[in-house]
Amino acid sequence: MASLKLSHFVRQFSTTVARKGQIVQAPIQIFGIEGRYAHALYSAATKEKKLDAVEGELKALGSLLKTDAKFADFCNDPSLKRTEKKATIEKISAKLKYSSLTSNLLAVLAENGRIKKINGVVSAFEKLMSAHRGEVQCVVTTAKPLDNASKKEVLTTLQGFLKKGESIQLEMNVDPSLIGGMLVTIGDKYIDMSIASKVKTYTSLIKQAV
Repeated sequence: MASLKLSHFVRQFSTTVARKGQIVQAPIQIFGIEGRYAHALYSAATKEKKLDAVEGELKALGSLLKTDAKFADFCNDPSLKRTEKKATIEKISAKLKYSSLTSNLLAVLAENGRIKKINGVVSAFEKLMSAHRGEVQCVVTTAKPLDNASKKEVLTTLQGFLKKGESIQLEMNVDPSLIGGMLVTIGDKYIDMSIASKVKTYTSLIKQAV
């Protein structure tokens, strides 16, 4: 039943697209329930030229969930009926003057009993918008903080993997358990160059030999 409602949601959001027999494809694919809702919203918002507006509304909604404990508890409360949640969500959307796209998203999530997944949908949509702008997410984790010269060297190296029009969104993390070296995630690529990984490999080989 929920799957059928999600299909209806996609059609409802993409009436014009459906008539033309095509869906606007996002620059990246995000899987799971949250990804499906985010992709449907992205397609509809693109057709209506409201991507930026919807993104702003979802960012504000994400902040609301973090700062308003009462609202967050309401979304996660399994004891409330779907009809009750939907009615409340519609009132909140109207009060905050959300666009029809964002309002419909929230209403369908509530009706399908999935409003508790809104954080995941917001996060998935942010990833789609980041890719839409040509931003490539990159996370570099090292055993200890890098100095400025090393950071610059790493950034220069990573930029060599980019295509024309893309830009790096770099996040630096520290994890002492790596011992040395680094872990790098760039887009959908993952590289483990940590000493800890090498030690684990060597230890495994030694155990096999013994």
